[in-house]
Amino acid sequence: MVESKKGSSGSAEGEKTKSEQDASVKESLGKIKHKFLVMSGKGGVGKTSVSVNLAIALAKKGFKVGIMDVDIHGPDVPRMLGLKGMLGMSGNKKLAPISYSKNLKAVSIESLSPNKDDAIIWRGPLKYSAIKQFICDVDWGDLDYLIIDSPPGTGDEPLTIAQTIQDARAIIVTTPQEVSLADVRKSINFCKTVKMEIFGLIENMSGFICPHCGKTLDLFGSGGGERTAVAAGIKFLGKIPFDKNVVLCGDSGTSFQEQYTDSRATKAFADIVDKISGNR
Repeated sequence: MVESKKGSSGSAEGEKTKSEQDASVKESLGKIKHKFLVMSGKGGVGKTSVSVNLAIALAKKGFKVGIMDVDIHGPDVPRMLGLKGMLGMSGNKKLAPISYSKNLKAVSIESLSPNKDDAIIWRGPLKYSAIKQFICDVDWGDLDYLIIDSPPGTGDEPLTIAQTIQDARAIIVTTPQEVSLADVRKSINFCKTVKMEIFGLIENMSGFICPHCGKTLDLFGSGGGERTAVAAGIKFLGKIPFDKNVVLCGDSGTSFQEQYTDSRATKAFADIVDKISGNR
């Protein structure tokens, strides 16, 4: 009987903790106007690069932006933004995101790891708990946009976002070739299954602009993302050309858009952000 009472008490305490966490999640999300989950059907399509550059482009337009890296096993957002150090504590005893600029701040599991090269070996429940803590235990404050960078595929992380942030909308990233588009169709079906609205689709690495002659070379084909969007009845947000400087800036943690203000890729990100913010 004593053991039974302890079990009952423990269960009640657990329910109370969960209830408090749910209330904290609701409070935090209530301060964020727009939430976008950036996802892809497969790896290697430049999804994190797109997430980072969309966040930077939105911040440059004066919006208050947060970027939440929920790629638990491959967190690259801090490195692409050139962010170092650990998350601190805010005045209300919550985790303080790391600031990239006046309008942009970020949270990632890497910013909680003393050794950045440590492998995160977690199963689903731990990842679920960590993502909820990224929402309720982080002092995001008032945001216009929260960009959520998830790992490729339709596993624990995007599912957790769909269940926890019920008004999140998906932005799906693909490259033009058919092997990517086949996986994109799975992402579209995932969103339909979990009842997540798809805001639109982006075709990344859409043509390489030769630096010598200025001609566009379709390294991965062309137009596949737009055709897929039309066939699925979802908005096509635009094409981002392949630019080696996007890769180099991501590797060095510097802003591509600030260094290459007149590039076609910078213009493409600006155009997509106009659609996201309702200016187009």
